[in-house]
Amino acid sequence: MEAKMELRTHLLSPLAFLLAMGFLMGSFPTRASGSTFSFADSCEVTGASENFQASSDGSVWSLTLTNNSGCGFQTKQRYIFGWFTMKIKLVGGDSAGVVTAYYMCSDLGAGPTRDELDFEFLGNSTGEPYLVQTNVFKNGTGNREMRHSLWFDPTEDYHSYSILWNTEQIVFFVDEVAIRVYKNLGTAANNFPNSKPMYIFSSIWDADNWATRGGLVKTNWTYAPFVSSYTEFTIDSCQWVDPYPSCVSTTSQQWWDQPDTWQLSNSQKIDYAWVGRNLVVYDYCTDTERFAATGMPLECTSSPSL
Repeated sequence: MEAKMELRTHLLSPLAFLLAMGFLMGSFPTRASGSTFSFADSCEVTGASENFQASSDGSVWSLTLTNNSGCGFQTKQRYIFGWFTMKIKLVGGDSAGVVTAYYMCSDLGAGPTRDELDFEFLGNSTGEPYLVQTNVFKNGTGNREMRHSLWFDPTEDYHSYSILWNTEQIVFFVDEVAIRVYKNLGTAANNFPNSKPMYIFSSIWDADNWATRGGLVKTNWTYAPFVSSYTEFTIDSCQWVDPYPSCVSTTSQQWWDQPDTWQLSNSQKIDYAWVGRNLVVYDYCTDTERFAATGMPLECTSSPSL
């Protein structure tokens, strides 16, 4: 993603402390635990296999970026709708130019008609905050970027990054705080992915042409290798089986496609409003210059209920 984005900064309120301590994290009232599984059972390495490491018990996975190569992994199966979560500890120190991505995509090769849901963690110079970029694609059309700062240092410990995807909305969560809601508007012009199953991917790669201050700050390879670590990968979803899995027609029996997950709870709305006031760095829906020629995306001019 190389579109020019104008960044805004915010002063954090004392509520950041409450968020960090977990006092505000509203959650859905009923949730199954999902399945946490081993890497060998569920995933395969992409890129330089020597840059992938697993702990002796298989519970922690690490991806390494060197000046020669990056690394990644992808699930062996595809999924449609559900709850997808991973705990990640990001690259510490000077990580300018380095991107750690955790995302879902319908195509193995990121084809021109892909559907995709993205978390991208944009590295920064020592002492500067990480930015989290999210994006949504349908049939190859994206340009739905948002960027947020965080209320904690994501390099010091593991934090959970989750996607809720059902027929009504897509919600991006950080430590179970909703930072972004993307609604299904139910129209022909809707850019809501709801028909293609997706693989889950993660990778670490050099993106110094755009990732940090629009590419002004380059990767400093004297700090390599850069390492991001993962644990507690959990999926609670409808696993795709060709030509069409029976679970697609019964998603309403799952906790993640119940009416109380089609919109945020009252406590989640409080958290979400605070995030919107304090942590949003870029929102494509406010970038009128970017969409001057084409008009604002439909969802930017609608006001669906959260």
